[in-house]
Amino acid sequence: MSPSSDAPGSARSAAELNERIRALWLRAGGSLSATERVEYELLVVEWAEAIRGEVVAAA
Repeated sequence: MSPSSDAPGSARSAAELNERIRALWLRAGGSLSATERVEYELLVVEWAEAIRGEVVAAA
């Protein structure tokens, strides 16, 4: 799976995912549609997994 893939479990960094989350909120103007909410939730789950992976790697 490529690092730019939008599928869960991709190799994107927490920083990249954080930027995507911020960009989503900016595009949405602070109020997410149902579709944007789904995208947001997927990004947050992937971000949390990336954070855990980075913490484990640092340990």
